[in-house]
Amino acid sequence: MIVTRPLRALTLLAALGILSAGLTGCAAPAETAPPASASADILEGSITVFAAASLTTTFTELADAFEAQHSGTTISLNFAGSSDLVTQITEGAPADVFASADTKNMTKLTDADLQKTDPVDFATNALEIAVPPGNPAGIADFADLATPGLKLVVCAPEVPCGSATVAIEKSAGITLSPVSEESSVTDVLGKITSGQADAGLVYVTDVTAAGDAVEGIEFAESAEAVNTYPIVALKDSTSPDVAQAFIEYVTGSAGQRVLAAAGFGAP
Repeated sequence: MIVTRPLRALTLLAALGILSAGLTGCAAPAETAPPASASADILEGSITVFAAASLTTTFTELADAFEAQHSGTTISLNFAGSSDLVTQITEGAPADVFASADTKNMTKLTDADLQKTDPVDFATNALEIAVPPGNPAGIADFADLATPGLKLVVCAPEVPCGSATVAIEKSAGITLSPVSEESSVTDVLGKITSGQADAGLVYVTDVTAAGDAVEGIEFAESAEAVNTYPIVALKDSTSPDVAQAFIEYVTGSAGQRVLAAAGFGAP
């Protein structure tokens, strides 16, 4: 009995030592394994996006959301008529991404070989008649826009919304006599909301964005000139990774939800 108790104690101590070593051995890999690196997924850089005026509301929202997801990025936005934007880019204005309200102006850019990749279509849009609240001129359809004395404002023919207007005129066999041709769709809307026009032709999305400031009148002839919106990264982008990521965000599910809520059609 005097000998057995020390042996049991020694045996217990040995067993505890073996167990401790085993536990230490199991823990070692976790202590020495390198931590997972997230640096490869972090975007950093600043880009300038040239976008059609009709994208002002949606692209402002998308840029804010993109920056919130990627805190190391900054997006500057330049909105104007697509024809003005492509002219600025071809003349050397620094830009990383171009989003056009039609394919014709995008073709001007690709013909100049300024794109980094192929353009991607991301939305469609159609025209709608916009009138002041209460529709004081009593506009009911597209033909009413040719009423003598009506103060009608449209986009200039070289601007996508103006090109669509010309196409609808030809298709419907109706000649319009606008009092003003503007360089962007937002300028047309401004003439209406300021009381300088009885009616104007803008995009469905512009009427939606204007809220109670205008009333929208749909017309069947608008189906004859639906504009497709393409987007592309530019060859001289200083932050090509950020530019491409933003394009993927616009064309992805999050961007498409924002565009659809604003009234844009699918590409």
